[in-house]
This record gives sequence, structure tokens and C-alpha cells, in this order.
Amino acid sequence: MIRRATADDVEEIVAIFERSFATLDFLPHLHTHEENLAFLAGVVEQQDVWVAERDGCAAGFLALDADLGTFFYVDPEVHGEGVGTALFENAQRVRPAGFSFWVFQQNEKARRFYERRGCVAVEFTDGSGNEEKTPDVRYEWKPSA
Repeated sequence: MIRRATADDVEEIVAIFERSFATLDFLPHLHTHEENLAFLAGVVEQQDVWVAERDGCAAGFLALDADLGTFFYVDPEVHGEGVGTALFENAQRVRPAGFSFWVFQQNEKARRFYERRGCVAVEFTDGSGNEEKTPDVRYEWKPSA
């Protein structure tokens, strides 16, 4: 089930974010748990955030700020079980004209996921514009003509 996130979801969202981010071993650890809680509480309050639930628990989340995807994380324990696909399809439904998002270049698994869904890499950077200082790539999804 996909539903809008509320302030009550922040703890579970942060747990998913931290478990997922920890799998990206090429990234520096920059923030404390408390900082993540405060930041993601603001994201839930200010952006369009959806939660994917499995068996009554959050299994992934997606945040959109206008047509920019700002967060898209699935609990590593349920990778490959359709949670990411359901969230991505929800983003397509709520942003039918298209959207863009950033992915770290080294995150090959995520890049393959997006490319299989018709996303196109439109900009590559050296990472100087993100806080991790790690090269990233901006993808776009646009509906088929």
C-alpha cells in the first residue's frame, strides 16, 4: 500500500533512510541520527512524501519537491520485492508530466533500476555541488509520447 506520509512516520522513514544509506559504502557519514530526524521531519512537513507499507510497517519512501525527487529509499531487507517499483509508479501517477532526481554515479544498482523504467541521464557532475562531494548524475523521467 502506498499512502501519504505524516509526522508519525518520521521515525520509520529515518530508519529506512539510515539502513539504505549505510549500504552505500562509498559515501561519508555526515549526520547524526538526531540530525536526520530533524531534517526528514521537515521534508515530511514541506514536501510530497509517500510511504510504501508492507505488513503494516514502512518499507520504503519517496519525496517529491515540485518535480524534483529528493528522496527515494527502500529498506534493504525488501529490495527486489516490488516496493521500489510501486513507489516509482506512484511518482509517475502524481507527476504525470515527468520529474527529475539525483543519484550517486557509483550507485549502479539504483541507476539500473531507473534506466529500466525509462529514465534518462541528463547531467553528470563531479560532486562539488552535493554535501557528500561525491559525483552524481541527474536523471529525468518523462512520459512516452
